[in-house]
Parts: sequence; structure tokens; C-alpha cells
Amino acid sequence: MGCLEPQDQPGNCPVCGMKLVEVEEKYHKKHKEKHEEHLDKHQGHRTEDFLKKFWLSLILTIPIVLYSDIFQKISNIKLPSFEGIQYLPFGQTGLIMLLGSIVFFYGGFVFLVGAYREIKAKNPGMMTLIALAVVSAYVYSVFAVLFKIGHEFFWELATLITIMLLGHYFEMKSVSSAQRALQEIEKLLPDIAELEDGRKVKLDELKLNDIVIVRPGGKIPADGIVIEGKSEVNESMITGESKPVLKEIGSEVIAGTINGDGVLKVKVTKIGEETFLAGIKRLIKEAQASKSKLQVLADVFAKYLTFIAIGIGSLSFIIWLLLQKNLAFALERLVTVLIVACPHALGLAVPLVVAISTSLAIHNGFLIRNRLQLELARKIDVVLFDKTGTLTSGRFKVREIITRTDANNDDNRELMRTDNDKVRESSQEFASENNVRNSSREGSQEFAILQLAASLNQYSQHFIAQGILEKAKEQGIKLLKVEEFENLTGRGVKGKINGKTYYLGGNNLLKELGYPNENRINYPNENQIGTTVYLIDENKNLLGAIVLEDEIQEESFEAVKNLHQMGIKVAMITGDKKEVAEKVAKELGIDEYFAEVLPEDKVNKVKELQKRNLKVMMVGDGINDAPALMQADVGVAIGAGTNVAIESAGIILVRNDPRDIVKLIELSRKTYRKMIENLFWATGYNIVALPLAAGILAFKGIFLSPALAAIFMSLSTVIVAVNALGLRG
Repeated sequence: MGCLEPQDQPGNCPVCGMKLVEVEEKYHKKHKEKHEEHLDKHQGHRTEDFLKKFWLSLILTIPIVLYSDIFQKISNIKLPSFEGIQYLPFGQTGLIMLLGSIVFFYGGFVFLVGAYREIKAKNPGMMTLIALAVVSAYVYSVFAVLFKIGHEFFWELATLITIMLLGHYFEMKSVSSAQRALQEIEKLLPDIAELEDGRKVKLDELKLNDIVIVRPGGKIPADGIVIEGKSEVNESMITGESKPVLKEIGSEVIAGTINGDGVLKVKVTKIGEETFLAGIKRLIKEAQASKSKLQVLADVFAKYLTFIAIGIGSLSFIIWLLLQKNLAFALERLVTVLIVACPHALGLAVPLVVAISTSLAIHNGFLIRNRLQLELARKIDVVLFDKTGTLTSGRFKVREIITRTDANNDDNRELMRTDNDKVRESSQEFASENNVRNSSREGSQEFAILQLAASLNQYSQHFIAQGILEKAKEQGIKLLKVEEFENLTGRGVKGKINGKTYYLGGNNLLKELGYPNENRINYPNENQIGTTVYLIDENKNLLGAIVLEDEIQEESFEAVKNLHQMGIKVAMITGDKKEVAEKVAKELGIDEYFAEVLPEDKVNKVKELQKRNLKVMMVGDGINDAPALMQADVGVAIGAGTNVAIESAGIILVRNDPRDIVKLIELSRKTYRKMIENLFWATGYNIVALPLAAGILAFKGIFLSPALAAIFMSLSTVIVAVNALGLRG
């Protein structure tokens, strides 16, 4: 009863929790082919098989226990014999042996197979210890009945196997939660997609740029952009947010989400491994392969406990055999030690918590790629937010266009007027030739500045560029042809229009061009939350500026407040000018901020915080954040951000909600606490029970029977499972 599908990496089986062993390449290929052929037939019933084995074993164990000598002595109840029992070999004892044999071979076979695989891989562990206990108990009991050499252990054997099956069922049910999450992701997708021409095709037949129709209540078949229609889409299965999201022309949609009442026409932009759901599946698999420090510690301890138990059991067997000259009693001590030392609870302690926490993370809208970072999140001293797109909405809108005549700088006004006359004439001529809609502002300096800025930004995907382009579209402005376009990373853009070079950018661009501070345009309302980009010609003449506004997300106020209540400092980093950063920081109550930071300098700010002996969590969404995300103790990427940022982070937020950082840290703290508690329950009982099982209190007449040892061991497993399930509360 092992793993159905061969895995690429060592670890635990995602279905049953057993330790995986290395197999030969020939076997791997054969087994994989068989799995692919019968995948649907075998998926989803392994856990239930263990439950069936438990119930049948329990039914058979009840009469074994009720008719055992020890039960009748303790209860002083003499149960009636079965009719015809005298015809069976060995009478009532023979019946008990028959029932015990069925439990051993039917219920215990899975443990024997597991032990065989561990021994073959030269990596003995939990299955080996269980197998030693049940095999030694069964073999001795059969010989005890056949040759009448002592007390048989059938009721101890049956109760041990039955309780172990129940414990393993709980383990399988919980450890497989992350695997079930992968299966649930598959179920999110529809079977077919409806193309614009009415054809219906399978999802693997979709191609980039295909146009699909999504009917009311239908599932969106692929990642794409809405090109026609308007509807609210339920994205709760992806983001965890129950409120439907309005989708209209230009909105991005995710495969597997459910359409509302409207009809949407969607252009496919991602297929196969590039889709959002494929990325989630990849992240879940990476999380399954990663381990926390406590899990590594538990695995090592469980391995050594196996050897310790075998050593103590063998030593107690030899000592009691020499002291009492009683093979049955000595063997009973050996079996009891092996049963007590079974590291079932220890093997379950950490993986079970990890599986549940991974499942909880998915349902709460964030994905764990690296469990070490989840573990570190509980120790974070400061959360460093990238401002735009995390604390703020990231959707900039043009608030104001400032012309040179709006500024109080008489020295350059005439020069700017002359230059803008040329720009105005050029734009009017272009508009006339291309039948561009006239507006009351056409021909003005504001019109010329916006037209030049939008034209320069037509090849840029930057959020500020998108804001300027949106404003130009609203004004019906036709974009001018740009030659020799150049993206100046972290500073702005550059290009030639009508044979003349223009620059568009913020303060970093002005610094690079050596533009004097006293000649910059001061826009009227410096308290607004936004940013300013300046339009400059090749002679370093400042033609004007565009002020864009980026509003603070309502969720950011709650996130900062809750982080402070948790004793965690909040910092902010941005490329915006100091005045804007200061305003945002003041409104949110942020402890520290870094303004006018170039993309390549973000990582240095993280290092600066770390030099103060602070554990830093960096939260970002852009390609420029990748180095800082990797440098931080915990890197958190916004799922809506770039793939580079996501691949650089250990944790990914599916939605752009800073409150999820609070949930993440809380989950980290709860997960760690549950791991420690489980390790205590899993190891603490061994410290007490192992000496008792070996007979250390024999001089006081205190002995631990194999059945009682099985109950203690299983009770520890149940406590560990129940405690881990408390994470869901």
C-alpha cells in the first residue's frame, strides 16, 4: 500500500505519508506507465481503504479481547462458548488464533510491506519498528498455542494493529491535504472552451490569442483579457475573497474562476504551464518538497529512535531471559519496547501540522514556496513594504498637468513659450492630418505636454505610463511617432519626436541630467498622494510636468495597525520623492520610510535594516523588487506582480491585500507553536514509557503490557493529530 505515483524527489508519500524509497529507473518507468493508465481508477480511495481495514480489524478484535484470559480475569465475566467450538483445533484458543491471524495478515500487511521497502532502501524507520513488533508478537503467539510454551499475545497483537490502522488513517487523511489541493485545482477548470466562432474545444487545444465566450455561470477556461462584455466574476477559489470582482473591457481574468450574470468575450493570453493555476500547482509541489527545521529534526530523531528501540528491546530481552529463564516473559518485554517506541506520533507531529498549515494558507489566499520562510515569519521584527501596488492601489491617474507658465520662474518662461509654440504647432498639424477630435484644450500647452508624454510612454508598461496613456485616451489625443525609444530603468523614458529628443521622468531623471533644484516646477498641492513626472527637451529645458495620484488602499490602514499591535515595526520603500513618501507614511503611521530609492538600491536598504539586527520581511510586486525579496529574511511577492518577483520570494500573496501579511505571521506563529506542542507529546511519552516497557520498575511489580503499550503509543498519535487539527480553529 505505497505511493501510487513515483515522485521526483525523496521525502514522504503525499498520499499515505510513508517515507519514499529510491527505485530503479526501469521500475520507475514501468510503474509510471501503469499509474498513467489507471490514474482515475486509483485516485482518492487509499485513505478510505485504511478506514475499511480498521473497521474489519476492530470487529475481529472485539471477540479476541472479550474471550482473552486477561479480560475475563479483570472483569470476572465468563462469556458463553460458541456452539461447535470444541470441534476446532485448540478449541476457543484456536478460534482466537484464527481471528488474530486474519487481523495480522489483512490489517498488518501494509506495515510489513512498508518495512520491506525501508529495509531494502537501507533506511529503517517507523514501518520497520511496527513490523518488528507485530511479527514478533504473532510468531511467538502461534508457537505458544501450537507447542503450549507460554502466554499468547493475540489480543495485544490485534489491538495494536487496529489502533495503528486508525492512527495511520488520521495521518493519511491529514498529510494528503496538500495533495488534495492539487486535485481540487484541476477540478476548477472546465472540460471544454467555447470559441468565438461557436466551436467547442478541449482546453489543451486552446492557443494564444484565441477568443473564447464565457456564458453566465460558466467557468473561465484560460487566463486572458476581457475584450467585450461586462460581468462580476467569483474569484474566491483563487484569492479567498468572497466578494465578486467586476470585469469589463481590459480586465484580466483567471482560469477556473466563475462568471456571473453577464457574457464575457475573453482573449487568451496564457496557456499550459504559463497559467496562474499552473503556477499555483508548481508552488504547492515546491512547498511539499521543502521542509522546516523542526521537520528535519523530527525525521532525524525518528530514525535514531528506531535504532534506540531495537537496542533497548534486545537488551531487555537478553537481561530478562538471563534473570528469569522465561522465554515468554523476555519476548513480551521485547515486543512491548518495540510497540512503545514506534515513532508513529513523532513521524506525524510536524508533517501533519505542515500539511494543515499549507492547506490553510491556500484557503486564505497565500502560497508557501519555502517552509523555512514560513517558520521565520514568526520572528519578523520589521515588515518593509514596497509602496506602489502594495500599500497603494498602484493605478495612477493624472490629477493635474503643470505648464511652465504655472511655475514661478521668469527666467525660462519665454524660452519655454517659444518651444511649446513649436510643439503646439506640430501637434495641431498632426491632429489635422489624422482627423483627431478637437477639444477645448487642443492647441494649449497642457494638450502639447500630455500628447508628448503619452507618445513617449506608448511602448512602456510602467504603471505611471499607463496612467498617462489612459488620460490621453480620454482626451482623444492621437499619439505621435516616436523614434529611438529608450527605457531608462528607474528614471523614465527617452525618445525622438519630430526629430527632437525628449525625456520624461521623475526626480531621479532630473538628477541624472543635472537639472538644478531651483528650476524644478513646484506644483500647487504638495500634500496630495501622488508622483510627478517632468517633460524635458534635449537642451535640458523643462517644458512642464504631469502630476499623477495613487490612493492608499483602505486595507493598508488596518494592516499597519494590526502589525503594530503584534509588536512588529512597519517600514516603506519607494522611488517616489520624499514629500510623497512622507505623506503616505504619516497617514498610515509607518515607523520608517525610504524615498527616492533606485531599484538597484532597494536590496541595500534591506541590508541596512538587517545590520541593525532586525529580521526583515520584504513585500513587493515588481521585477525591481526581486533582489530585495531574495535578500530579506522572508520575501513575500504579490501574486498579481511579475513572474520574476514571484520566483524570487518564498511566500506569494494571491491577492493584493496587505492584511494578508498579518494572517501570514499569525499562521507562522500558530504553526510553530503546534509543532513544538506535537514534538513534546510525541517524544515526552517515549521518555517515560520506554523504561517502563523494558521493566525498570519490575522490582515494584510494575510491568507495562504490550496491549497497554499499544494504547499509550496510539493515544500519543491521536493527541498529536487532534492538536494539529486545532490549527483550523
